[in-house]
Amino acid sequence: MLTTVGAALAALWLVPFGWALSTSFKPEADTQLLPLKWVQSNMNLDAYRSVLGEGDIPKWLLNSVIVSTGVTVLAVAVSALAAYGFARTTFRYRKALFGLTLAGIMVPGTVITAPLFTEMRALGLVDTYWGVILPQVSAPALVFILFRFFQEIPRELEEAARIDGAGRWRIFFQVVLPLSRPVLAAVSIFTFIVSWNNFMWPYLVTTDPDLATLPVGLATVQSSFGIRWAQLMAGALLAALPLLIVFVFFQRQIVRGVAHTGIAGQ
Repeated sequence: MLTTVGAALAALWLVPFGWALSTSFKPEADTQLLPLKWVQSNMNLDAYRSVLGEGDIPKWLLNSVIVSTGVTVLAVAVSALAAYGFARTTFRYRKALFGLTLAGIMVPGTVITAPLFTEMRALGLVDTYWGVILPQVSAPALVFILFRFFQEIPRELEEAARIDGAGRWRIFFQVVLPLSRPVLAAVSIFTFIVSWNNFMWPYLVTTDPDLATLPVGLATVQSSFGIRWAQLMAGALLAALPLLIVFVFFQRQIVRGVAHTGIAGQ
């Protein structure tokens, strides 16, 4: 039963993907012809040639890699430290601070866009990589996921390390983090994907074309020439291709990480 449902959901997801793939190979004049056809005799690579020829794909790709990698490393590092602090230390107003952190999950990103832009401008970080990266480092959802995982680690392991003379930092880096590799891999991949697909913030905080990420760069190509559906689908598939590669190579880590978070069944 579960296999059938999973196959049906997979097919449902693949239908729009297949239609986008089909449209990207059609001549622009045929993308809106009725009746709609999945396959035509005159399909070609013109849309891909146009997108690749009219935009600086290698530069945008490099910018996306730099931004997404920076966001992933910093967000996971900061979230892991915060989660471990909440899970294993006691301090005044700990519960209140943790509650405020979790409340951040319910705050829509658009609500804080204007204050964040004002802050980045005041710090002189507009049109810089740091201006794109730093506002994305705050990730309350990651703190919660890692907090739940750290709580499941037996305290006896940390007590044994403390008896051997290990301090708090050594326990964190040499005991807790090695045991947390599955969940760290999963949240890292999810964070990378979210940052890679982020369009709004990089679009707002950068005006320099040399700093455009792949989603922003592809959008500017489309806006310059109006809506061209074949090019639009080709650009979307090119932007998604690196993520598909990441998923293919790291799908096992994603599944293991979700299974180890302790919240998959809730």
